[in-house]
This record gives sequence, structure tokens and C-alpha cells, in this order.
Amino acid sequence: MAFTAKDVQKLREQTGAGMMDCKKALTSADGDFDKAIEYLREKGLAAAAKKAGRIAAEGVVVARVCSKEGVGAVVEVNSETDFVAKNENFQKFCEDVCKVVIHQNPTDVEALFACKYPDSDLTVREMLQEKVLTIGENLQLRRFQRYDNSTTNVAYIHMGGKIGVLVGLEVSDNLKGNEAVQELGKDICMQIAAMRPQYLNKDEVPADVLAKEKEILMAQTINEGKPANVAEKIVSGRINKYYEENCLVNQPFVKENKLSVEKYADKVASEQGGTVRIVKFVRFEKGEGLEKRVDNFAEEVASMTK
Repeated sequence: MAFTAKDVQKLREQTGAGMMDCKKALTSADGDFDKAIEYLREKGLAAAAKKAGRIAAEGVVVARVCSKEGVGAVVEVNSETDFVAKNENFQKFCEDVCKVVIHQNPTDVEALFACKYPDSDLTVREMLQEKVLTIGENLQLRRFQRYDNSTTNVAYIHMGGKIGVLVGLEVSDNLKGNEAVQELGKDICMQIAAMRPQYLNKDEVPADVLAKEKEILMAQTINEGKPANVAEKIVSGRINKYYEENCLVNQPFVKENKLSVEKYADKVASEQGGTVRIVKFVRFEKGEGLEKRVDNFAEEVASMTK
């Protein structure tokens, strides 16, 4: 069965594959359009598998709260290059995945892969594979966090998706929907983005982490020439400093550093005639903890000239 240039163009528009690939697919399928699509899908999945070994430490963090349901989510999707991270097609995919997390409530990344992708017959996994085929890079759906509407949730994105923050507040009934509380939530999110707290409060610091910190501080204090009985008191004071640096509610609030974050939240709540308590937060930074790609320009040029 013969095919025309228009068939190649139509196949290209429908699949997003390259012109030569479309031509090859139609030749292989003897001009049968459906078989050509099947051929490209198969090749696309093979390409996706091949690309899966490449380092993907760029990408985008998306954080959103549903205005109707009050459910919040933060999602990280990685790409190989910053160029693709700025691609509108890629960004829409990330936004849609965030909506899936909010509305379909998957338990983990594997469950998220099996969810239905919005306005499509594909699953999230299948759509990811489609994006790998059309965008041409290894893409990884790395992680997500979802907060249900038992808390008042506020989301914040910093530097176009480099950092995403989600905070959950326990708010008295009379302050739900209050603008000052929403503003407070945004300020707390910005605090989290800038100051990188590791824990919510003192109780969240694991016992082994605290014990190790005390051990280090004790050794430092003894090395400074302090006697053991005095060192104990000094270490106790320095542990408070550790809490101030690492626990969100104990950190000096960046906008009013004479107050801790917790005290500032109490102040705002009191001014509005109610109560606000920070109960949870999550901070994702794009690519944190991932191996970063290091390009060797000389090697790249050499490989191209072979």
C-alpha cells in the first residue's frame, strides 16, 4: 500500500515523532496507518527504555492546592536538561500529574503510574512514555506528597519550580478562608524555601540525631578547655541553637526575626481572633540528592567527529 507526504505529515502530527521515523514506520507497515502508529509506539517505548539510563536531575517541582477541595500536593518530575524543564509541553505534563495526585489520591509513585491521565485514555505511565518519545529525553516522575483537607493547606513555588513547598495549618473554624491566614501560610512557605528546616519541631528530631549532635557539641566544648560540669550547661544552650536552626517553629521568622515562626503565627491568629497551628510541611528542591550530569565538551566533540 502506497503512502504520500501528507500521510507522513499526519502521522508526525499525531505521534510527535520525527519525519524520517514516520516515513520508516509507514514503509515498515506497508502504508497501513494504524500499524505505523503501533510501530512508532513500540520504537518509542524502546527509546524510552534506552534513555532511562541517562541522568535526569533537572526538571520542575509543582505545588498546588485545589481551590474547591482544599487538597494540596507537591510533585517533582525530572528531565535531563534545564532546556526541557522550561518546555511548555513538559510543564503541562507536570501540572497534570499534580492534579492526578490531588484528585485520585494515589498511595505511592507506582500507584500514581497506574492512575488515569486527565482527558486521555492513557495511564500516567503511558503518558510519561509518550513524553519521552516526543520530547526526546529521559524523564522521571520522582516523588510526591499529598495533604488532604483536614488541614488548611498553602502551596508555594520558588524560582519557577526549583523549589516547591506545601504547608498544612490547623486553623480554628472562624479563620478558615481568612485572607490574613492565607498570607501567613505563604510567608511560612517562603520561610521553609529560604531557611531549609529539617524538622517541624523538637519532638520530630530523631533521638539518634540529637544524641550525635550532643556528642559533637560536648567534644567541641571540652576541646575549648571547659570542665565537664560547665560543658553540660553550655551544650544545653547550644542544643537550643540547633533547634532554632533546624526546627521550623523554632526558627527566627525572616520577616520579623525577634519572633520565632511559631510566635509569629500565634500573633497573626490572635489579631484575627482565632488560633493557627503549624502541623506539617514538605519542601522539595529539584534534583536534591540526585547525581548531576557533568558534560565533557571535548569528549562530546570527539564522539561527533568519529
